[in-house]
Amino acid sequence: MKHPAHRHTIELETATVLSHQACDGEQYIVRLQAPGCAATARAGQFVHLSCDPQLAMRRPLSIMRVDANAGWVELLYKALGQGTRLLAQRRVGDTLSLLGPIGRPFAPDPLRPRALLLGGGVGMPPMIFLAESLRANRDYAPLVLLGSEVPFPFTRQPSRIMVAGIPEGVIGCMPLLEDWGVASRLASGQGYPGCFEGYITDLARSWLETLDEAGRRQVSVYGCGPHAMLEAVSRLAAEYDLPCQISLEEYMACAVGGCAGCVVQVQTTEGPAMKRVCVDGPVFDAYSVFNTGA
Repeated sequence: MKHPAHRHTIELETATVLSHQACDGEQYIVRLQAPGCAATARAGQFVHLSCDPQLAMRRPLSIMRVDANAGWVELLYKALGQGTRLLAQRRVGDTLSLLGPIGRPFAPDPLRPRALLLGGGVGMPPMIFLAESLRANRDYAPLVLLGSEVPFPFTRQPSRIMVAGIPEGVIGCMPLLEDWGVASRLASGQGYPGCFEGYITDLARSWLETLDEAGRRQVSVYGCGPHAMLEAVSRLAAEYDLPCQISLEEYMACAVGGCAGCVVQVQTTEGPAMKRVCVDGPVFDAYSVFNTGA
């Protein structure tokens, strides 16, 4: 399915469930054979997935990982409403209609190689995808901070990667990122061992405070998560005069820009404008979305 160049190529394909893992907190990781989507997907993009044949409306889900060679995409989601609860019942071998990859991805800044990635809750997948993309380029040194108020969808483990500026005792990490050699730390208000007790932005501030001016000039911020978290991330970036890109989450009907049901107001050089999260985003400059004073 071809669309105008600014929307890239969106594939409509029948995806086969390769694996479906149930995690704590009613969270699931599903891997789908979808070679068309996997071939071009970039960090920050999403798919519009048919969760069950009896449900007409698709659901937008962020892409967490892809393997272009093997032709699969991997999604993390939480079973909250009718659609995702039906999706949770899909088994290996089932097929689902998938539309993707959709949207404007993250655009890493090569002049700011110290990438600070902040993912909260179901906003973690784009950060994991972005971390894997940056890992392939040795010019970048990503630090991934993940926050959750429900059990993390992976088994926490102590990190062997030392990170200056992280409070003592905060050693919990995501095993997959650790295996990649990407530094990660976890934050939560639930008292999980090894995790920072508090907001993910407070953990990020602890790290930023240890950098000198030259070090901060190398930092760029990327975030995805609940609206309140993204606003806090934007304010934190503005406080330290850092560029910041965020991925927004909105309810969507068509997901390809036709219905304008996911519009948000952003600031442009010509004044306020309504933009569609599905195709004008989901990644936006944080300062165009939130009035942070930057």
